[in-house]
Amino acid sequence: MKSRLSKTITDIQSSRIIRAAACGVVFIACAASTLALTSHQETKPAAPSANGSSSSAAAATFTVDDTHSMSLFRVTHMGAGRFWGRFNEISGTAQYAPDSMLALDITIAVSSVDCANKKLDGHLKSPDFFNAVEYPTMKFVSTGAKSLGAGRFDVTGNLTIHGVTKPITVPIECSPVVVMGGAARAGFETTFEIKRSDFGMNYGVEHGAVSDETRVIVSLECVDKSKAPANP
Repeated sequence: MKSRLSKTITDIQSSRIIRAAACGVVFIACAASTLALTSHQETKPAAPSANGSSSSAAAATFTVDDTHSMSLFRVTHMGAGRFWGRFNEISGTAQYAPDSMLALDITIAVSSVDCANKKLDGHLKSPDFFNAVEYPTMKFVSTGAKSLGAGRFDVTGNLTIHGVTKPITVPIECSPVVVMGGAARAGFETTFEIKRSDFGMNYGVEHGAVSDETRVIVSLECVDKSKAPANP
């Protein structure tokens, strides 16, 4: 009788030890799982921004300096000469964080076309070409930008010329931001080609008098006066 009682007590103690050990294993497993989850959350990389960069650098708003900005265009005339013209009045803004973010809203006044020949300027403003009375401005508004590093972006947006809006992607080279002349400054330049006929300007295309393909260069100097150094 005493022997059976002793055995029963021993079995109960062994069962308690096993249950305690099992609880300990479960606790350790739960703690390890929680630690691993916390570690994963703390090292999770930042989500990419809309322009393809994970940088969270704040963008500054720059305003176009019309005096030091221009837009050039080039067509082939009579299948031979490469003829250049320019637009002198450009306005707009650039939101920019180097190698991180770029957004553009640029307007060009059609009446500012300048080919150093008043008669030719008048013809370009006429309904044969830009029709400056009905469509006084050209405009580009970006919808996205992909940073390529080293101050370069591929910028996608809507280009409006002659009352027609088309999506386009252009390569843009950006300068570093510098503080000079009492303000922060940044430069932006792009070269791309379009077809005039895509925007309803067909004059001279059929017989090759003026090429359809048009090369465009836009070079901007933009200013952020809010970043001007404080007066001593």
